[in-house]
Amino acid sequence: MNYNKKSVEDIDVSGKRVLCRCDFNVPIKGGVITSDKRIVAALPTIEYLVKHGAKVILCSHMGKPKGEYKPELSLQVVADRLSELLGQTVIMAKDVAGEDAQAKAAALQDGQVMLLENTRFEKGETKNDPELSKKLASLADIFVNDAFGTAHRAHSSTAGVADYLPAVCGYLIQKEIGIMGKALADPERPFVAILGGAKVSDKLNVINNLLEKVDTLIIGGGMAYTFLAAKGYSVGSSLLDNEKIDYCKEMMAKAEAKGVKLLLPVDTYVGASFPNPIDAEIEVKNVAADAMPEGMMGLDIGDETRKLFAEAAKSAKTVVWNGPMGVFENPTLAQGTIAVAKALAESDAVTIVGGGDSAAACEQLGFADKITHISTGGGASLEFLEGLELPGIACLQDK
Repeated sequence: MNYNKKSVEDIDVSGKRVLCRCDFNVPIKGGVITSDKRIVAALPTIEYLVKHGAKVILCSHMGKPKGEYKPELSLQVVADRLSELLGQTVIMAKDVAGEDAQAKAAALQDGQVMLLENTRFEKGETKNDPELSKKLASLADIFVNDAFGTAHRAHSSTAGVADYLPAVCGYLIQKEIGIMGKALADPERPFVAILGGAKVSDKLNVINNLLEKVDTLIIGGGMAYTFLAAKGYSVGSSLLDNEKIDYCKEMMAKAEAKGVKLLLPVDTYVGASFPNPIDAEIEVKNVAADAMPEGMMGLDIGDETRKLFAEAAKSAKTVVWNGPMGVFENPTLAQGTIAVAKALAESDAVTIVGGGDSAAACEQLGFADKITHISTGGGASLEFLEGLELPGIACLQDK
């Protein structure tokens, strides 16, 4: 996949109507936005367009309304917050690409900003329906995609419109593909990848692709127990992808053949099977020496493993991390994930954290400003690490 894409700076936007796809899928409770992080992240691109005299037409999805109007998923709250952040009124359309949106888009002056209603109020959005893509494209002269979080989805507002308009990326996507693209194509070495999360099956292709690129691959979280079982260790009642044991054996053989260090937990905190209350009794077991009893499951990496993983991260020049090391929702079982986040924060390497739980861990712990790049898209960053082509980026013009 070519990551060298044209950006807003490579196209003349002055006096043009610009349709800009953002990620305004923000958390809302009782009609109030609880985190405006995604809105703030979109500001550099929007401000560039305003400053350069574009007529700005923003669009985004929110939640899963499944093709019908749901007042609780209206983007009006986003328009209100954006108006405050931009210091100018953001005009709200009553529909996605219907009469109201068309009239308001036609009346826009240079430097004005409007927001279309939730794109997923239209049934055609998630089907990438050409009719909806055409309607959206008819509102504008140029398409800018700045929604990395949905770049792995081929929807009308993320990819379809690019069939009918010249398409470039905004600053957010430019940063994502610049940093992550370089890490995968031409990393400073040693290059270390840390994978966690519950299931091996979610990360099959990621493991396979990263083994082609990294010097060290670290595996923690629930998925580690399938690897440990594949090595012949007893894992009690831990999470296990029985059908993936042969795959794990293949991956360990591949790592050996390629001279890639594959690090697995050497000790693990175990406790009774779920649910795990905060004060659940846990004890540490050495993976090789202590057989894990039935009815007990691995819930977090042990102290020796934390040291081992942290040392590998600190000796790297590039680190990519995706997925927690234990049951991160439980503070007692979050210590392994915290140890990895801390190691990244203290490392001199280029550190990249794929969205989701890993990003949440860095933010909650106050390490976010010490990480080179925290991806705005969990699913998109995973597909990126798999080496897949992301439709919302593939559709943009090459430099």
